Amino acid sequence: MDKHEEVLIALRQIIRAIDLHSRKLNKDAGLTGPQLVLMRAIRDSGEKVTIRQLSNNTNMSQATATTILDRLEKRELVVRERSKLDKRKVHAHLTEKGIEVIAKAPLPLQDSFVSQYQDLDDWEQSLLLSSVQRISSMMKAEHLNVAPLLEVGSITQQETTTEQ
Repeated sequence: MDKHEEVLIALRQIIRAIDLHSRKLNKDAGLTGPQLVLMRAIRDSGEKVTIRQLSNNTNMSQATATTILDRLEKRELVVRERSKLDKRKVHAHLTEKGIEVIAKAPLPLQDSFVSQYQDLDDWEQSLLLSSVQRISSMMKAEHLNVAPLLEVGSITQQETTTEQ
């Protein structure tokens, strides 16, 4: 087998692993990866957090975070409230149902990856980063603006198709 074929197989295996994990998450918790990441960010940020803070903490646009929150709120997993001190701010917090759902959900796939990646020596982290960036460039994908989530499809596309 040629080396280029081995690279393409490895890329396909990565895509497949992400897809399988996404399906497991949806089956086990009824959530998409971005939904889980946003809910965990709400939990980790304390009792109430603004949409802007969530957006910054998850590297999602405010519009994407709002779209995801709309769906989570419909499912009664999250509640948004206007701040009593500053009416311009809206805070989000998990409901009891939301807390239960995220407690049962598997960890996002990137958590395992990040842990293993951080265990590598600096030179190996740089080598991997450089190689993956080169692959992204070769696929004309370096200009795409994406969050660091291991999910199949775009966040807003996935939210639309998953929730309908």
